[in-house]
Amino acid sequence: MAGSGTETQYRYLPEIAISIQKALGKTQSRQIEMSLRINDIAPDFTAETTQGPIHFYDWIDNSWVVLFSHPKDFTPVCTTELGAVANLEAQFAQRGAKVIGLSVDPVASQEKWSADIEEVGGAKVNYPIIGDPELKIAKLYDMLAAEDGDSCEGRTPANNAPVRTVFVIGPDKRIKLTLSYPMTTGRNFDEIIRVLDSMQLTAKHKVATPANWKQGEDVIITGAVTNEEAAKIFPGYKTVKPYLRTTAQPQ
Repeated sequence: MAGSGTETQYRYLPEIAISIQKALGKTQSRQIEMSLRINDIAPDFTAETTQGPIHFYDWIDNSWVVLFSHPKDFTPVCTTELGAVANLEAQFAQRGAKVIGLSVDPVASQEKWSADIEEVGGAKVNYPIIGDPELKIAKLYDMLAAEDGDSCEGRTPANNAPVRTVFVIGPDKRIKLTLSYPMTTGRNFDEIIRVLDSMQLTAKHKVATPANWKQGEDVIITGAVTNEEAAKIFPGYKTVKPYLRTTAQPQ
């Protein structure tokens, strides 16, 4: 009888293995379907904000957009971040970029929070903040999983920790950059402006920007440009390596 039981167990092992593989396949398929990558179309949505309802694509219009998310209202690091963006909003506007926040709480809560943000940051919050109390946009942008419920009630900042992402979206509605930060590390929005400068420059000219590049510094000529073309487009360019050519930043 003992041998018979063992044979029965072994008989079902392949079936168990197949079931596990199918389950893993579904999980991996879900991740592939849900994951947002650079150059993907940014999902459209409608939402309530501190400045009224918006249809995201209509609100974007032909601008660049910086969408930055927060796991909860009245959290210390996020308070400083929203204040930092309030101080930098004019610099984003100079670059044709709109900024919009998102927090996993109702708009009424964010309207109260705005007073604290202004007091701490020293600047009024003039950009909209999206209320996402049903977690719809957090899920749409793959910051929370589908099984994470449909209400912010009872959820702590730790529950919503992945909702700490910056998305830079181009006028073509495609995602140009994503950055995700831990809850204990405040975001560097000067870096977001630096990256925005780089992306706008490289979208216009056949160049790339090197490590730690800043506005006005030399840039790299892309590999798509031949040496003959480079001599015409970027006269006086330098060849550091056959695959690395630099030139002054084009205007």
